[in-house]
Amino acid sequence: MRLVSFVHNGETRLGALRTTSGEQRVVDLQSSDPGLPSDIVTLLSGGAQALSRAQQAFEAASAGNDIALKDVTLKAPIPRPGKIICIGLNYKDHAAESNVAVPDYPTVFAKFANCVIGPGEAIVLPAVSSQVDYEGELGVVIGRRTRKVSQADALTYVGGYLPFNDVSARDYQHRTSQWSIGKTFDTFGPLGPALVTADEIADPQNLTLRVSIGDDVLQSSNTKHMIFPVAELVSYLSTVMTLEPGDVIATGTPDGVGAARKPPRFLQPGDTVRVEIEHLGALENPVVAEA
Repeated sequence: MRLVSFVHNGETRLGALRTTSGEQRVVDLQSSDPGLPSDIVTLLSGGAQALSRAQQAFEAASAGNDIALKDVTLKAPIPRPGKIICIGLNYKDHAAESNVAVPDYPTVFAKFANCVIGPGEAIVLPAVSSQVDYEGELGVVIGRRTRKVSQADALTYVGGYLPFNDVSARDYQHRTSQWSIGKTFDTFGPLGPALVTADEIADPQNLTLRVSIGDDVLQSSNTKHMIFPVAELVSYLSTVMTLEPGDVIATGTPDGVGAARKPPRFLQPGDTVRVEIEHLGALENPVVAEA
């Protein structure tokens, strides 16, 4: 399923996307089954039984009752993640363009829930920074409580996948050796548009990723080029911390970031950043100046 959080008639509800006659529409899962929760994290926390119930509600819903996308507002699928765990330098080409050696272990930093926005919501350029950059990434959402899991079993703990944009204020990021201050301004964590459940993705290490602004393709790669693949990241992180349903792992960005271009290409008011990942859809966010 392609699970979404959406607002309709002033109410936030749990839904799923369905394509009918080439048009994506929203299935209101709670209308089909009023016993379902209104948010994706609670659904994930219910385990396989809850997801199976949601699938049944999706299949039972009449296509005639689907809601047009233009009549709803999609929100971030996970609006307040308990943890947003980011991986830096996870593609060799990005490490090279950053003039940094390929790491021996995953480079881990954090973003916080204040930065999360959904599709169509604006990335706000803070007045204090002149170097705000894009970073298209595969986002991994944990589906069940995970602690000390092996690499062989790690993917069974993943609830789903989505596009993620690790927006970064480079001038703040590089003030110290700790990056988080430049990574977690308000609106610096766009994710969505949908959480594609793990059963829909045969191999998270073979997904094409592209980032564009207008007609300019700025990043183009494939998740097969990750230094540390998803299973290794989930296993490694779970040896340190308990991962909970709804936690988000941002798995790193490939080469092509704005800071490495000559001249640099930082975000400007009027831009629209598009992060598109094969089978997961496209996340688009306009860019505006801080009021």
